[in-house]
Amino acid sequence: METKSIIIAGVGGQGSLLASKLLGRLLLDQGYDVKVSEVHGMSQRGGSVVTYVRYGEKVYSPIVGLGEADLLLSFELLEAARWLPYLKVGGAVVTNTQQIDPMPVVTGQMTYPEDLAAKIADKGVKIDAFDCLSLAEEAGSPKAVNIVLLGRLSHYFDFPDEVWQKALEAVVPAKVLEINRKAFRLGQEA
Repeated sequence: METKSIIIAGVGGQGSLLASKLLGRLLLDQGYDVKVSEVHGMSQRGGSVVTYVRYGEKVYSPIVGLGEADLLLSFELLEAARWLPYLKVGGAVVTNTQQIDPMPVVTGQMTYPEDLAAKIADKGVKIDAFDCLSLAEEAGSPKAVNIVLLGRLSHYFDFPDEVWQKALEAVVPAKVLEINRKAFRLGQEA
């Protein structure tokens, strides 16, 4: 099997680390060789954060180069736009439509770009954009955006639901497991 690459992009504090850990665990459990990169960015300060997940028969590097990602999982629209050059032709973007103002926007030096989802689609990219924050809140916690996104991402894999649930149980703390199960289901149904 050829190696597949996923970029998970977000803003510090959104749960991208948990998402990459869960996805890595799921793929390992399915018998793939998996490499998950370390975090790049200012994860503790609300800055841009990215992790790479690569899987296949044999994976030699965790790094994803320009034009190599099969999937871009984005927790925020501007992050989807920022990492778009890494998506290969025919790749897909699964993104939250939430907008989190970066520091240049907060300070008034710049404005947040309008209609980013449409601009991404105009580049010929398949984009699957939806409001994950509302679904996470419906599940019981705004912190569950990451799991809502993974629920939607599950449509891009041929794994049964039980496999995803097993990975959730292995990675998510028991005290918030039910909220995360609901968040996952809402993401699947979105």
